[in-house]
Amino acid sequence: MGPDQVTTHPLPAIKAEQLSKVFGPLTAVDGLSLEVFAGEIFGLVGPDGAGKSTSLRLLASIMTPTSGSAQIAGFDVATQAAAVKDHLAYMSQRFGLYQDLTVLENIHFYADMYGVARTGRQERIGELLDFSQMRPFVHRRAGNLSGGMKQKLQLICALIHTPQVLLLDEPTNGVDPVSRRDFWRILHQLLQTGVAILITTAYLDEAERCDRVALLDRGKILAAGSPDEIRGLMPGRILTIRSSRAREITATLKGQTSATAVNTFGDSVHLVCADIDQAAEETRSLLQQAAIAWDHIGEAQPSLEDVFVSVLDRTDGNAAEPEATAHFAPPPAAAADGIVVTVDNLTRRFGNFVAVDDIGFQVKRGEIFGFLGPNGAGKSTTIRMLCGLLRPTSGAGTVAGFDIRRQAELIKRQIGYMSQKFSLYEDLRVEENIDFYGGIYGLSGNRLERRKAWALEMAGLTDHRASLTAILSGGWKQRLALACAILHEPPIVFLDEPTSGVDPLSRRRFWNLISTMAGQGITIFVTTHYMEEAEYCDRIAMIYGGRMIAIGSPLELKTRAMHDEIIDLRCPDPQALVAALRSLPEVRDASLFGSGLHIVAADAAVASRAITRRLEELHTQDATMTTILPSMEDVFISLIEEVDRRQGPGDPEERS
Repeated sequence: MGPDQVTTHPLPAIKAEQLSKVFGPLTAVDGLSLEVFAGEIFGLVGPDGAGKSTSLRLLASIMTPTSGSAQIAGFDVATQAAAVKDHLAYMSQRFGLYQDLTVLENIHFYADMYGVARTGRQERIGELLDFSQMRPFVHRRAGNLSGGMKQKLQLICALIHTPQVLLLDEPTNGVDPVSRRDFWRILHQLLQTGVAILITTAYLDEAERCDRVALLDRGKILAAGSPDEIRGLMPGRILTIRSSRAREITATLKGQTSATAVNTFGDSVHLVCADIDQAAEETRSLLQQAAIAWDHIGEAQPSLEDVFVSVLDRTDGNAAEPEATAHFAPPPAAAADGIVVTVDNLTRRFGNFVAVDDIGFQVKRGEIFGFLGPNGAGKSTTIRMLCGLLRPTSGAGTVAGFDIRRQAELIKRQIGYMSQKFSLYEDLRVEENIDFYGGIYGLSGNRLERRKAWALEMAGLTDHRASLTAILSGGWKQRLALACAILHEPPIVFLDEPTSGVDPLSRRRFWNLISTMAGQGITIFVTTHYMEEAEYCDRIAMIYGGRMIAIGSPLELKTRAMHDEIIDLRCPDPQALVAALRSLPEVRDASLFGSGLHIVAADAAVASRAITRRLEELHTQDATMTTILPSMEDVFISLIEEVDRRQGPGDPEERS
């Protein structure tokens, strides 16, 4: 740079300086400082109750800061709220769609609310509908859309006034991987128009797709930087062991090696260690002594989830929270073959719509059985039939030996059920909720007091027994809901999307408890959208359009059910390559996955050569390719697309 040249820096579209918000004794946001620039996605991640949503509300001028300052597009959030809202779109977790209005009517309502002129409005609506691939559904009522479609409609409504800044508060909670992938495609297209995006998320693989990330805990930023810079904070290296017996391996290795931490990640175990070779030698020796087989042992690059768990476990208060060590009453013996749930040709119709279509499977005592599928695939309908809450149209099933058609009331005494929607009473105190559910299950006297003490300890809420349930974080609420569902010590537990929206640390602790229950003979039937979570299951059934399309252990589904191969591509700007690589005839699909791309091909070797040629044509530097074992997300999406190829596209809304 010459002496007369001046470096200019663009003004940040979002700027916060020592922003704080205090509610009585609670400091929800504590000295938050950050900058987000046009054309950038900035991710805010942290545990439940860390202050993520409050931070976004302060930036959106919905709340007034206690101290500090913030600007949106140069306007002060405290003193120029009207100007801020003209340049901002804010999509909260409870963004309001009007269920009885059509897609188009919802869009016009928000356009009127934002004061969008009628002149040119149709062109803007047309752009957004094409951009989001929502044009075929303009006359459909919002209440009849799938979860993923609703999220896209909410985004269209937020963008109708062409904002410079987009604030998104956990926008993909509760939507399936196909919808999540589609939503992120739209976000990356938005970047090309210069929008600055600040997003909070509970999914660490989504944080990997951000340009920069900040880790927030108790209102303070603990670390910020690019995903690679955040990974550099990992204290030590990661040794990973892949096995279908990951839970047993974790229990065997904890406290027995030089590793500073041992954590289960689906069908893998991650050891944080200073010396990889020493830890690997210790691991092999211990697993051989315990006669536990494994598929692979080797070093892995730390994921953001590794860093997240490691950093939060080192902060005061988090590590002290009790692990799941609860003991459960042994459930009654199963049938001679160990089967406690049977389903045969089960079907449920609502008018002309077939929600569940001729499915069948069996679940054994002490098994964690996962049920996966897109929004509206029939998962919750199946659970409701098995719990005796909904009568099948045809087919048969038994739960704990009782017939789901004729003995629904007997089944209800044998099961615990935790629904998708938070089922506790928020205006009751923690122990009042426990007392209420104890009464429903017929518990009283000493047994109720004993079970209440157990529930409070299991949920980590002994010191918060008098707190209002409404003020609990998402992770605590989920564990309290589970505790209430199993107060009566049922032998079979049905969990419908139990960890939707909770952070990775809460999710991990929740699953430690699930594993403890399964280890003591309790059968767990769980639906989930979180693909990494699916790997914790012993077996998985995949359902799509009401039909079962695959069943097996996670490893079986990855190695046998998926016919395509996966190439993992790492490069500086993966999003810029998606369209170019998808156009190759040797490539079936290319999508963002974490901080890279997953490329689907019938023949990985042939596709790799074609990809290498295309990268050379595009002058792409520093790219690496590896053929890998598919992730559960890869399997999930590949099987769904295989069904679509066989059946034809049809109406996406009818399938999802």
